[in-house]
Amino acid sequence: MFKPLLIEIGVEELPAIPFLKELPTIETQWLNILQKNALACQFKFYFTPRRLVFWHNEFPIAQENRTEALFGPPVSVALKDGEPTPAGASFAKKCGVDFEALGRNTKDGKDVLFYEVNIKGKSSKELLQGMVEEFLKGLNFGKSMRWGALEESFIRPIRWLGCMLGDEHVSVNLYGIESTYFSYPHRSISYEPFAYYTAGDYFSRLEEGGVVLYPNKRETIIRDDFADIEKSGGVTIEVDEDLLAEVVAITEYPRALMGSFEESFLRLPPEVIITSMKENQRYFPVFKDGKLTNHFVVVSNAISDDYALIVKGNEKVLRARLSDALFFFDNDLKRGLKNDGLKDVVYLDGLGSIYDKTVREKAIALHLARAFESQLLSENSNKIALLEEAVMLSKADLMSETVYEFTELQGLMGYYYAKAEGKELIVCNAIKEQYLPNSEESELPSSVFSSIVALSAKIDSLLALFSIGKIPTGTKDPYALRRAVNGILKIVLKYRLPFDISKDFVTLSKEYKAFDVSGLESFVLVRIYQFFNVNPSIVKAVVASGERDIVRLSSKVEALNAIVSSEEFKDSFSTFKRVANIIKGLETSKCSVDETLFESSYEKELYAGFKKVNQASYESFEAQLDALFGLKPLIDAFFDNVMVNADDVKIRENRQNLIASIYNAFKAIADIKEISV
Repeated sequence: MFKPLLIEIGVEELPAIPFLKELPTIETQWLNILQKNALACQFKFYFTPRRLVFWHNEFPIAQENRTEALFGPPVSVALKDGEPTPAGASFAKKCGVDFEALGRNTKDGKDVLFYEVNIKGKSSKELLQGMVEEFLKGLNFGKSMRWGALEESFIRPIRWLGCMLGDEHVSVNLYGIESTYFSYPHRSISYEPFAYYTAGDYFSRLEEGGVVLYPNKRETIIRDDFADIEKSGGVTIEVDEDLLAEVVAITEYPRALMGSFEESFLRLPPEVIITSMKENQRYFPVFKDGKLTNHFVVVSNAISDDYALIVKGNEKVLRARLSDALFFFDNDLKRGLKNDGLKDVVYLDGLGSIYDKTVREKAIALHLARAFESQLLSENSNKIALLEEAVMLSKADLMSETVYEFTELQGLMGYYYAKAEGKELIVCNAIKEQYLPNSEESELPSSVFSSIVALSAKIDSLLALFSIGKIPTGTKDPYALRRAVNGILKIVLKYRLPFDISKDFVTLSKEYKAFDVSGLESFVLVRIYQFFNVNPSIVKAVVASGERDIVRLSSKVEALNAIVSSEEFKDSFSTFKRVANIIKGLETSKCSVDETLFESSYEKELYAGFKKVNQASYESFEAQLDALFGLKPLIDAFFDNVMVNADDVKIRENRQNLIASIYNAFKAIADIKEISV
């Protein structure tokens, strides 16, 4: 039998960000609890900042009765001379019956004692207290708090509970709160509770009380308000989806309103205004013709007859924020972009100051400039002096008041300050783009010049932290070194920059405290394995060839993948696996072939075909691999008609050398024995 079940957990306002992080797991946690208690059924989960609600349209009023099979010791152990042993008697006691009531069964090929217990299902009302308690204690918001004299903690104080099965109130007592049939409307309506006696009554009274319970409906209301504002004002609202999710989570009755601020504040960089709006006030910026305007949109949680007062109050708050930001910005402009103060800012123990880091980055940048000279010269002829200037000023904005207030604007503010001082645009852009890419979907630096500055910072972080033993372990990566490697890979591949993770790291590591550079190389290779969206054995095969130049390695992976992915290759790969198997365990570094030892035309034809392929020039690795794999008919004919392991030692070794020569030609691109299809 089924009845509707409504559970409401009333809390003080939940903080949006920690709640939203836990939100994706909430339904799964409750489903697991239902299954654990043999009460699995469909349900809906709703939330507002003041309540967590589970609604089950059809909830089992009790667990189903079930039988449980109990297996005991082997009969040979449970009986001796026809009498039960202590082991047999103990099992009977466990089953709650006399020994004679026990049956026999077979388990793992043995005759054992057996008893089948009929278990009556418990009523749901008996279980709900423990289920709700398990759910609340299983939530992980990062931080929790205690209130009153309670020892239990939760993200915010729990103020009321409701649990109704059908039209019956179920008693639940948690966190010092006894469940009742009372709930609370929107605070703009009343601070007094309302009573409900059925689930339908609850939903209708909540709606009358100004609470939009369904989060998707609150989002729709907000988006519709945005559309109305855009249409009436001829403007565009920048909708940050994460910010929108926050606003949905902190409102029970959302209403989007547009306010404004003085145009004089538009002298600030747009990013400063937008950051101040979003981070401090949860406002949405407003644009017109692609430019930021002196307007903003706030989503109110109030129910009012005069929303103008709410707009006015928010305008006053934003005005104060922007006044502070403008004060900081003007002070920074007066002070100028200087890096001397970085000498007093410690980077990490054992790695000196932030200034020391920029000096190391400059040395790396100069090394990269020489390596990337052809690409760099095409952008700017006065590259070295400008590159040194860009790197040495790259962290200077960390000393600015604006970045101190808005840390996420580091680099960007340096761009504005450098631009105000009349620095070359290429320098300004490099300062702005030094942290790119900073996320999975992030843009990359817009030039090779900027890329060198960005690469220098990432490479220094890797070398410096490895040199003092700060190496990521497991899932822990406090200094985001894995992200740094991914950034290096993306930048190098975008601009096709020659960077060898073995040779270049060894050269650059000489400026650091001595450490095992091979460990850093291995760390990067792990990221390379995960970087390419191909059969992992393809990457393994290319890496096994010894290739460590990122661009060449990528080109080889792409070429090999194009061939290995084809259906034709899967049908013919056994030939090349045989090539790899024959030379297994042999010394293949020296494999000269003596044509005078050939006894068969098949040997001669294979060797002639191989020499032609091996001596040709190719426009790409794919073309070269195509030619090598094109030797298949000659190799098959050789294997079908020639015995490689001949009795004559010289002939045997010569044939092995022929196969090894073909294998080595493959291995210059990829080690074919590592490929699996």
